[in-house]
Amino acid sequence: MDTVTQLFAQFGVTWSKFGAQVILFLIVYLILKKFAFAPIIAIFEARRRTIEEGQANAEKIKKQLAESELRCQEILRKANADAQRIIEEARNSSESITQKHLQQAIKDAENIIIKANESVALDRSRMVAEVKTEMIHLVVDTTTKVIGKVLTAADQERLASETSNQLAA
Repeated sequence: MDTVTQLFAQFGVTWSKFGAQVILFLIVYLILKKFAFAPIIAIFEARRRTIEEGQANAEKIKKQLAESELRCQEILRKANADAQRIIEEARNSSESITQKHLQQAIKDAENIIIKANESVALDRSRMVAEVKTEMIHLVVDTTTKVIGKVLTAADQERLASETSNQLAA
């Protein structure tokens, strides 16, 4: 202990000043912890929650898109099954009918398939457009929340355009 005292004395440290400096340091630390560190940590936590919400929304949109793809495939499968069933019925009933009626039934079945394919294509493109629109709105909302300012109409249009271009690619 005597060497420590000599070492402090050699560097010009006195116990009373050292104790006062430790107390002042603790006071400054507690003040900073309450008034500076806590708000900064709260801001970081809010940003983290916002980012997590954006990621959760993006995952939800991906799931909805996958579900819509499955529905489109199911509609196409059902339409093809119905068309095949109609073709089979036409073939079975055409044995007793003339060749002209057989050709008419096959044409009707092909028209049903074409209309079903067109309907599925229209539904799919409508669903993709809805998902793109929702994604654009989510990007604008997430960007607004992350940036922390209100976006102008030009900013929103630019973000919507960039997002649309990236979704198209």
